[in-house]
Amino acid sequence: MGSTGSVSAWDEALLIAAIQYPVPVIKGPADIQLQVEKICKAVDSTKAGYPDLDVIVFPEYSTQGLNTKIWTYDEMLLSLDSPEIDCFRAACRRNDLWGVFSLMERNEDPALPPYNTAIIIDNQGEIALHYRKLQPWVPIEPWMPGNMGMPVCDGPKGSKLAVCICHDGMFPELAREAAYKGCNVYIRISGYSTQVNDQWIWTNRTNAWQNLMYTVSVNLAGYDEVFYYFGEGTVCNYDGNVIQQGHRNPWEIVTAELFPRLVDKARENWALENNIFNLGCRGYVGKPGGERANYLTWVRDLANGEYRLPWDETIKVRDGWKYYPDGVKLGPLPKSDE
Repeated sequence: MGSTGSVSAWDEALLIAAIQYPVPVIKGPADIQLQVEKICKAVDSTKAGYPDLDVIVFPEYSTQGLNTKIWTYDEMLLSLDSPEIDCFRAACRRNDLWGVFSLMERNEDPALPPYNTAIIIDNQGEIALHYRKLQPWVPIEPWMPGNMGMPVCDGPKGSKLAVCICHDGMFPELAREAAYKGCNVYIRISGYSTQVNDQWIWTNRTNAWQNLMYTVSVNLAGYDEVFYYFGEGTVCNYDGNVIQQGHRNPWEIVTAELFPRLVDKARENWALENNIFNLGCRGYVGKPGGERANYLTWVRDLANGEYRLPWDETIKVRDGWKYYPDGVKLGPLPKSDE
């Protein structure tokens, strides 16, 4: 269920806005500060235009861009206590608004690559959720795989929020993990170019349907002198149908009213459609109480650290040698790149 304009919202409705942020061209640290200022201005402007707004969402790479040549150098990285993050916190606080933001996060161990991170900031300016991308997009992204699992936090209007980043959304297991922890609004922030436009839509819908939860997904939009990014922010109902669909326009604001209580009621009352329950309670008609024993080989093997495909030995792309033949570069930016 979503209103046509979403300028105002019911008392129990979660009004959410996904910003199809123009893909930034980042060449150095000064460009990051410029993006931070633009993002904070967008928070102010969007709240002014949608005064009942509860949550605003910005795509992956909106803060630090996608310049693969300088992604991992020290000057291009942030941490949760960076002044730039303080700006995001202040923007949420002064607008009484929750926000989802992207950052490339400095690793605690400077000898290791950084993390691709998303944070949810509450309307008091506090970090309510800290997530590190579990499935970096191989073989290109040089990020350390996330080590914080799939956290879920209480959000406004009865929502329970989780966020995944881009390629994470292609893994049904991660959406299921969020739902298993109680998430009823699953947010996906992305920096995909057009090669996977169709798959983006399919997975946003299936993640919603298979887990009886809303999905709110937003991608960068525009051209960065190399690739075109398709925007197409998508809000899906818990039955898998699309509530709102953005186009390919940079700065388009995709809004919808969500009712987290309806997700909770569907999970309580539906039977045939209650896939997430039925997975762990099979055949309860024929067997009272259902069958609860694990029957999935891959679940057992993954839990035991023995996950291995039948065609494992024939898989050719197993690292990023083509894009990083000399390994991931850390430390200060080379002088020639300044």
